[in-house]
Amino acid sequence: MDLTRRKACLSLFLLSRVSAWASQPTSLKSKTYRFEDLPINQEKDVTYRDILEGRTHTGDYLEAHETVLEPNAMPHPPHRHVGEELFVISTGTLEVTIAGKSTKLGPGSAFFVASNEEHSMRNVGSTLAQYFGITLGQEAA
Repeated sequence: MDLTRRKACLSLFLLSRVSAWASQPTSLKSKTYRFEDLPINQEKDVTYRDILEGRTHTGDYLEAHETVLEPNAMPHPPHRHVGEELFVISTGTLEVTIAGKSTKLGPGSAFFVASNEEHSMRNVGSTLAQYFGITLGQEAA
């Protein structure tokens, strides 16, 4: 076989692509998630449950979680990331700040954070605040 430098380079490139493809996690499968079965995680004034995390059949990153904040607690400092997020508040009152603009939101309210927008949230009520979050597109840091 006549192995030229060009063929060798092309072969190495193709092998690297196959290796990268093979190491990709399989896509998320249809599944139900019973809330009471989700493990509870605790960090200071924040309790959360990871619901799911993975790639959809189209290759998009998808993550969902539930978080409960003690009064005056924040899940983390203001930050930004490429992935986009949707949040739905189920109980309590959150002060949501997106790109420097703050808004108070209560139960049934939702907010969306576009890619690379700085954002944060704080429980400004006197009771626990619970919300559900979904990240799409790229893992949040």
